Amino acid sequence: MNDKANQGSGWISSLDIINKTGISRATLNNYIKMNLLPRPTVKKPEETDVRARMLGYFPESVIDLILQIKEMKNNGLSMDAISERLRQPEGVRSEEQPVYGIKTSGDENASRASLPEDDLFTSAAKSPRETLKVTISNIPCPAYLLNNNFEIDWVNPEAEKTLFRKDFHAMKEPAERNIFSLLLRNRGEKEKIKDTLTDFHLRFVKEKIGKSDLDRLYEGMTSHEKELLGAKYDAVESPRCRAINKIPLNLSDSVGNRLSDCVYYMVFREGTLFIHALEANYTEEIANLLSSRTSVINDLLRQRMPTLAAFCVLVADLQNSVRICAELPPEEYFELINQIWACVEGTFKRYYGTYGKHTGDGLLYYFLKERDNQYMMNAISCALEIRENIKKLNMDWKMRKGWFNDLCLNIGINEGQEYFGAIPSSPNIEFTALGDTVNYAGRLSDFARFGAIWTTKNLINKLSVEDRAGIRYGIRHRDHDREILIENSFGRVMDMILPENQSSNKFMDIATLAITEIVEKR
Repeated sequence: MNDKANQGSGWISSLDIINKTGISRATLNNYIKMNLLPRPTVKKPEETDVRARMLGYFPESVIDLILQIKEMKNNGLSMDAISERLRQPEGVRSEEQPVYGIKTSGDENASRASLPEDDLFTSAAKSPRETLKVTISNIPCPAYLLNNNFEIDWVNPEAEKTLFRKDFHAMKEPAERNIFSLLLRNRGEKEKIKDTLTDFHLRFVKEKIGKSDLDRLYEGMTSHEKELLGAKYDAVESPRCRAINKIPLNLSDSVGNRLSDCVYYMVFREGTLFIHALEANYTEEIANLLSSRTSVINDLLRQRMPTLAAFCVLVADLQNSVRICAELPPEEYFELINQIWACVEGTFKRYYGTYGKHTGDGLLYYFLKERDNQYMMNAISCALEIRENIKKLNMDWKMRKGWFNDLCLNIGINEGQEYFGAIPSSPNIEFTALGDTVNYAGRLSDFARFGAIWTTKNLINKLSVEDRAGIRYGIRHRDHDREILIENSFGRVMDMILPENQSSNKFMDIATLAITEIVEKR
């Protein structure tokens, strides 16, 4: 049912919206209340087959908005998250101000007169589709994310084309994407943009490392490059750091076309986002984008390029979780699971753990190798601290329930180098790594019992002598009625499987893997 009198005018009735999108009238009203859609213009329909005395009319662009909302809901986003992503400028959203310059008087004649003519429509505020809503996916100027090693983890096409002249998605090694290596080695000596960008990013280096450590910025730095960077290092100042930062920076290409006159930047734990912009273009839209810090970093992490990275992975599973679930009332079981999460979440953050995708009901966290980051010891320290926290929680539940169950998180830790990336379809950011590193950690978690922490000989061998001396590890052996820990030793999984499990194929894929139990810190 179309209101023909308004076809081609850029407006659509509420009835047509409901018919075309399949949403209910209640849902449409809810979207209006949440300021996701503009308030309608009310007029008497001119079609004789329409029973309603008055109808609300919206810009046709709301169809696209509603379909976008439906897609995000299907992807698991909450309405609050959707509202944050699609929020409109306050001048458009205000209930007291006419939407898109259209009068909303209750008087019928005024409502009929408010149906816009071309001149009124074009002079009114722009619709959400006419005003570009800047997101990470459509930033209209050069933008990129530098990690803490000054390597580019995310870059948009504008930056690839105008600033770096490189296809970053063809670079698999993070070191290939080091911004200083790219600038110094892939641009001509006389290009001013090279010096400008190098000076600019050295300001952020100066904030983190001293001049004597400049040769650690990237591998293979020549003496000439180190001398050049050292001279520039002395001439620049560290930037100020606020919630949203803006620095003047004039950039032009080789033929004199202006690329930017300012840079917006935002610092996160994972790195720093840079957006090069022209003052006259999209500055308000970029500021609006950066005002939603959580959404920005989540979108960046979803789109971060898969990287061949060294990392540790920790997998932890609750022992006898199926039995505990069966014994507890549902509300108490969920209370227990929530308490376990609350008990360990802070520890993972303190040791820089990154939450990962786990196929079961356990916990999986990655500890990424970064400059000056003891990622292997972070994983070990995290596991030991988690075990102590769970012991306290176990005592609380024993006193509460009077039961004989023991709450134990069985932990497996492994180290390796795999392709590491995010899963974009998940409502929460979930990271995953390809290859056997994660699988082996999961198998070690299955192998562990009563809160034990198992890791591989490979990981222990990669620790420094000092770190290795700081932990007790080894293999337990039984001698009659005694259990003896043979320290600084390893054993094959196949040699430690209990006799009753010898026929099981559960651990066949790690049967020859040399492992050891981490007992405590010295």
